[in-house]
Amino acid sequence: MNTFVATLVILISFYIMAKVVDNQFIKSLDIISNRLNLMPSVAGATLMAIGTSAPELSTSLYALFLPNANPGLGVGTVIGSAIFQILVVIGFAALVRTAYLNWRPVLRDGAFYAFSIFLLIAFVQDGVFTVIEATILLLTYLLYLFIIYLWSLSSDVLDEPNPLSLVDQAMAEQKLKKKEKPSGFWKKLQRVGSWITFPVDWVLELVPDPEKDQRWTWPVFFYSLVMIGFLSYWLVVAAEALALGFGVPSTIVALTVLAGGSSVPEMISSAIVSKQGRGDMAISNAIGSNVFDILVSMGLPIFIYTLVNGDLTDFGGENVTSSIFLLFATLIAVFVLLASQRFKAGRAVGVLLMIAYVAYVVMAYTGLL
Repeated sequence: MNTFVATLVILISFYIMAKVVDNQFIKSLDIISNRLNLMPSVAGATLMAIGTSAPELSTSLYALFLPNANPGLGVGTVIGSAIFQILVVIGFAALVRTAYLNWRPVLRDGAFYAFSIFLLIAFVQDGVFTVIEATILLLTYLLYLFIIYLWSLSSDVLDEPNPLSLVDQAMAEQKLKKKEKPSGFWKKLQRVGSWITFPVDWVLELVPDPEKDQRWTWPVFFYSLVMIGFLSYWLVVAAEALALGFGVPSTIVALTVLAGGSSVPEMISSAIVSKQGRGDMAISNAIGSNVFDILVSMGLPIFIYTLVNGDLTDFGGENVTSSIFLLFATLIAVFVLLASQRFKAGRAVGVLLMIAYVAYVVMAYTGLL
C-alpha cells in the first residue's frame, strides 16, 4: 500500500467511523441506557465513554494481535488520543460556547485521570507491561465506576438528562439545520462535499434507525461494533504503510494521525452538549473518556496479550514515555488555566489549548519529543 492509498484509506475510515458512531452506535446505546435505567453520571462514564472510545479500543486490540502490526500503534493511539482530548476536545468545546463549570465533578474526574496517568508512568518505566499491571489498570476502572455510582447517590443527579440522549437530540437538531439552504461559498463547498461522500452516505442510510423501530436496537448495536472493528483494522494497516512511506516511527503516526481521527466522536459529542450550555458535561466527557482509554482501551488488550503471550515489551519506547509525561503536564496546565479563570472556559482558553496541541504535533514530527 503506497502513501497516497494509505492516506485515502485513513480519511475514508475516519469519515465512516464518525458516521457510524454518531448515527448508529450512540443511538443504540442511548436506547439501551434508558432500558437499563442508568443514572446520567453512570451512563456518561460507562456507555458514552465506551461509545466514543470504541475506536481506540479496537485499534489497540489489532495493534497487539495482528501479525505484522506494531504494538506501539495501539499504545500510541490511546496516549495520543488522551492528549488530543484534553487539549483539542476541551478547547473546541470552549470555542463553541463559553462553559461555566461545576468544579466538583471536574476535580473528581481530573483527580482520577491524574491517578491513571501516574499508574501508567509507573508501569512503563522499565519498558515492560505485565499481566499484573494490566489487571491493576482494569481494577482501577472498576473502582472509578464505583466512585461514580456513590457520587450519583449522594448528588442531585436523578433529574439530569441522559448525556447520550442530549447528544442524539442535538444531532437531530443539526440535521434539521443542514436542510436549510446555505449561501455563497459554503453552499458550493457543501455541494462538492455531498458529491464526494454520496456513495458512503447512501449505503449508511440503508441501516435501520433504532429510534424509529427499537426492534433494531441490538442488531444496530452489534453492527456498529463490527463496523468499528473492521475500520480499525484498516486504520492500523494504513498507519503502518503511512509511517513506512514517510520514514517516521509508527508510534508518531499513532500519537498524532490515528489519535486525532479516533477522537472525532468525542470532539463532536462534547461540542454538541457544550452548544446546549452544558460545558461541564462536555469537559467531563472528555476527561472521562481519557480515563476509559488509559484503563480499559489500553488495559484490556494488554491484559489479554500478556495472559496469552507473556510480558509486552515492544510498545513504543521513548516516544510513548515522553508523551505520557507530557500528558500529565497538559492535565496540570489545563487545571491551572481553568482555576485561574474561576472554572470558566471561554474562547481564550479554547485558543490556548488548540495552540498547545499544534505545538505538540510539531514537536512530535521534528523529533523534540
